[in-house]
Amino acid sequence: MDKQDMTVRELVNAAIKFRDERDWKQFHNPKDLAISLSLEASELLENFQWKDSETSIKENQKNIHEELADVVIYSLMLSDMLDVDLNDIVLDKLEKNAKKYPVDKAKGNWKKYTDL
Repeated sequence: MDKQDMTVRELVNAAIKFRDERDWKQFHNPKDLAISLSLEASELLENFQWKDSETSIKENQKNIHEELADVVIYSLMLSDMLDVDLNDIVLDKLEKNAKKYPVDKAKGNWKKYTDL
């Protein structure tokens, strides 16, 4: 299968296979996975610190990709540990956000939903 056609479940399975081949499940629990996810997100953010977006991407593209992948991998593993279907929760959240940010009020507007 072409990696571009992988489903979310297949990505979860690939992350779990990687973890299990190294016997790392013993170190994984929801708290530590959430902490690791946050730390990786911070490492991603460091690529943009003190620079404009264009410069950051130009100078740090490879590292940005790697840190973004780490964030996604920890998200996949956490979703598996919590027995959460990522397709369901992402679509549910988009539906909830669509109600909070209706197009007629939010389009082109940066304000928080409470201020629309």
